[in-house]
Amino acid sequence: MAEGTCQFEGVLTSIQPRIRLNRSFDESWHSYLGYALTIASSDGSSVSVGISEKLHEKHRLHSGMVVSLSCKAVEDPRLESVEFYRVTGFKVLGQGEAELASPLPPSLAVYRERGPRRLSAKTYEGVCASCIWGCKMAVEITVDQWKPWIRKYRVETFCYGPKSCKHYRPGPNRKVSGRNGMVYVEEDWVDEMLTQNRGDDE
Repeated sequence: MAEGTCQFEGVLTSIQPRIRLNRSFDESWHSYLGYALTIASSDGSSVSVGISEKLHEKHRLHSGMVVSLSCKAVEDPRLESVEFYRVTGFKVLGQGEAELASPLPPSLAVYRERGPRRLSAKTYEGVCASCIWGCKMAVEITVDQWKPWIRKYRVETFCYGPKSCKHYRPGPNRKVSGRNGMVYVEEDWVDEMLTQNRGDDE
């Protein structure tokens, strides 16, 4: 095994989009990087691993599969929502039990078209962490455009699922720090704009 490489084997308990969010006061943009897997091992521990969209397309991954892989720890945890990435030697060892299986996650283009809306962190952790429509994003904030080296980092949670979902809770409006102590509050209309391409049950 190469230096710095870790190997994991276990049950795939979650697969969600792996997306990075960049903010600069009232501006924001997303980078669709691939997918985030959560893998539970037989000893009760779990790890999160980032994979490419190509790898997901090849294996048509869904929760319940038994998988093995090699990977490396992320270089900068502030920029990632997963603990490991750069996967090699990925294998599907079994499809798992039927009751553990979840729907097949769509392509990243579908997530991009549907658009995200903010999701309460508490709701995400309690209900949505294994849903294909949930997403935990690493967020990089450029506080001052004239001093781009001044940055802040955090994690935000989002929902790409049906607007009619009974579990959905938006949580408080997000606030973004700006230059000279200014603060931008992202109002509800931003979510409405980003998700305007789908109806309540889509």
